[in-house]
Amino acid sequence: MLKSAISGLSRVADTLAIAANVAGTCTVLMLVVILNVDVVARGLFNAPLKGTYEIVQLAVVFIVFLQLADVVRVDRLTRSDGFLNLLHNRRPGLTANLRRIINAISAIFMGLIAYIMFPEFIKMWGTQDFFGIPGVFTVPWWPIKLVIASGSALACFIFALKVITAQDRPQLVRMPEHEDPKTGGPNT
Repeated sequence: MLKSAISGLSRVADTLAIAANVAGTCTVLMLVVILNVDVVARGLFNAPLKGTYEIVQLAVVFIVFLQLADVVRVDRLTRSDGFLNLLHNRRPGLTANLRRIINAISAIFMGLIAYIMFPEFIKMWGTQDFFGIPGVFTVPWWPIKLVIASGSALACFIFALKVITAQDRPQLVRMPEHEDPKTGGPNT
């Protein structure tokens, strides 16, 4: 029963992480278009696109926190785990426990970020504060706070699932087999 509940929660978290990653990728594409339009407008018409600076600031935060949970999900978060990879061959049990501890600490930090940012989101939603230059280009703060809070919360949840299920696997470096120069295949 517990295993099926965790499996179901994992599927929901995976689906949300993938959807957020897609939204982050769309944000990257939107940013590329906006920056290209700005460059062309500056070069050809000497009229830069208003709000480009603010949009870039907003987009970078969106990209990072929308894609964070999926990066955690597929074990591609940048970290130095060379020591753990070396230790894995000699002490796989110790390595697995160290990975669980690291994932637990990561879950705590992501949870703290979400915990701190959610009240900020509520405050900004209520006050409708904005950043930018009034009369030129402004953007409300609340979407940024919401993306940071929700992206961190989802990453926290995925880290917690990794701790519970011990599904974090080391990404060991694989050495290619020696190839036969005549066939291009494995040398036998």
